[in-house]
Amino acid sequence: MPIIVNLDVMLAKRKMRSNELAEQIGITTANLSILKTGKAKAIRFSTLEAICEILDCQPGDIMEYIPEEKKL
Repeated sequence: MPIIVNLDVMLAKRKMRSNELAEQIGITTANLSILKTGKAKAIRFSTLEAICEILDCQPGDIMEYIPEEKKL
């Protein structure tokens, strides 16, 4: 998948645990784990906004686009 989730990096930079973030943004730790591992199919803008607010970051700090190699 060309979208890479760097949420674990931001958590480490902010010295915050996943369960603490999940509690503050109002989602389960299981759902946050799915997001962290890149297995989520979607994210609500309200959730992304809450994550950015709590971690004091931009959406681009959490996610990045790396295109897959073009198939010939």
